[in-house]
Amino acid sequence: MQLETLISEKVIEAVTHLYGQTLEAVELQPTRKEFEGDITVVVYPMLKWLRGNPEAIGNAIGAHLVREVEEIAGYNTIKGFLNLEVSDAHYLAFFNKARSDARYGLKPPDSAGAIMVEYSSPNTNKPLHLGHIRNILLGDSVSEILKAAGHKVYRTQIINDRGIHICKSMLAWQRYGKGETPESSGLKGDKLVGNYYVAFDRAYKDEVLDLVSKGMSEDQAAKEAPSLKEAQELLRRWEAGDAEVVALWEMMNGWVYEGFERTYRSLGVAFDRLYYESDTYLLGKDVVAEGLEKGVFYRKDDGSVWIDLTDEGLDEKIVLRADGTAVYMTQDIGTAIQRVSDYPDITGMVYTVGNEQDYHFKVLFLILKKLGYAWAGNLYHLSYGMVDLPSGKMKSREGTVVDADDLIAEMDQTAKELSMELGKLDGFTEAEKKSLFHTIGMGALKYYILKVDPRKRMLFNPEESVDFQGNTGPFIQYTYARIQSILRKADFDFSRDLSPGQPGPFHPKEKQLLKDLEQFPAVVGQAAEQYSPALVANYVYDLVKDFNSFYQQVSILGEPDLMRRTFRVQLTQKVGEVVKTGAALLGIGVPERM
Repeated sequence: MQLETLISEKVIEAVTHLYGQTLEAVELQPTRKEFEGDITVVVYPMLKWLRGNPEAIGNAIGAHLVREVEEIAGYNTIKGFLNLEVSDAHYLAFFNKARSDARYGLKPPDSAGAIMVEYSSPNTNKPLHLGHIRNILLGDSVSEILKAAGHKVYRTQIINDRGIHICKSMLAWQRYGKGETPESSGLKGDKLVGNYYVAFDRAYKDEVLDLVSKGMSEDQAAKEAPSLKEAQELLRRWEAGDAEVVALWEMMNGWVYEGFERTYRSLGVAFDRLYYESDTYLLGKDVVAEGLEKGVFYRKDDGSVWIDLTDEGLDEKIVLRADGTAVYMTQDIGTAIQRVSDYPDITGMVYTVGNEQDYHFKVLFLILKKLGYAWAGNLYHLSYGMVDLPSGKMKSREGTVVDADDLIAEMDQTAKELSMELGKLDGFTEAEKKSLFHTIGMGALKYYILKVDPRKRMLFNPEESVDFQGNTGPFIQYTYARIQSILRKADFDFSRDLSPGQPGPFHPKEKQLLKDLEQFPAVVGQAAEQYSPALVANYVYDLVKDFNSFYQQVSILGEPDLMRRTFRVQLTQKVGEVVKTGAALLGIGVPERM
């Protein structure tokens, strides 16, 4: 039983015994560091059931707990806050159990339901950029956290490989490409195709300006520009199955897929299944027909099909155009159903998509519920805010985005420069150095992005992220490497279990680490429930911060008493294991040496 659960139960029992009243809930919080104690019972909410002075109530409950609960060694009450001191025996018993658990904090594999997590889902007209990176890192980390909570996880993406956007790149390549390929240009395929998307936009804007100068309105010019007309014709021919257009589409998309895969490898992410919009865009039309028969949808006079969600506080939403063609909602309805058909064991899905699509997913989930799919109640939109740079917003069409590959290279280079300055790379081969720089660079990037609550808009500053001090990935990695150095120097057998009283009373810094370690399973569970890697990131940072404070104030290998030295090395080892596990949930590697 978790300590918090035990204390809650015992406080309820105490109140029943002392006052003859039954509490519905007990509010607990960590004791503030300026006060003595480990766990605080907040007395004020009890005044709904109890009459009396909060401090007196706290003292009465505290005295009862010390008498009746062996885990409680002492207490003090400050106004309406009862601060409980947990016994050293409890923490030692916890530690001995946790120390032998190689999967501490993680639930057994496949002990919870299967979940599909969708993330990345790029367009094939441009390379991945910083905005995609936040999406990818969130989706990948949430997948790892859900696995840690016992779920079987399927990672997927739907690649937006059709539509006017790729036709624009195709048209520009036909006009200006002169047969250029990734091999002939030396560019990754996604970058090459992205360059042609930018080239199209420049030509298109010039045409619009020319038409406006000849007297046409801006709105009309935007619709009548020759480049847009030609791109629309390419799209029409693609949808009609024109062999020449389809062959060009397959060739250029093939370039992009190879480029994406290289970026994914650099980021250390992968997928179990890829879906393509070109395969799924017609899905859902049959479902709409069935929904019409059931009365879920209705048809307007022009032949279009809609759903009325005004009773749920939303609006009316089109699901099929008057000409019978699908809209994005139709496709998403069909794709969700197809995924459950492909993976019948999944009980829910997580969609990692920016917060500009909040309304879309509210509508999608509600439609699926109205269509009668039981699993629709377990769909979740992992909505996240935009990523800004110190210089402002990114714009794809103008070619002013932060390219993912360029950012990865910049992170590696910055990590290299800082590591070289520290001058602790003696004995590393060149290959080991390169691997280390990439590990540090990716640790910096991932931690900087994942430590922020997904719902918040964030400012990304590459220079701040690569720092060996402060709330950064490299600080966590450096602490782990320090721990491994201590363990390598421990030249005695520290494997024995310690009995109650053997280490003696815990030093406050030891006790703080034990309290931190005991919280790890709950943090993982809470992060899974909230789909929030930020909870894990900030837990790991607090853990390494507390370890460094312990390291600076308490002698580990220099402790003369064997029992104390044994415990401190064991504690150091377990902290290292939890740091490694927690970092892995964020997709971050931790080097043995730095």
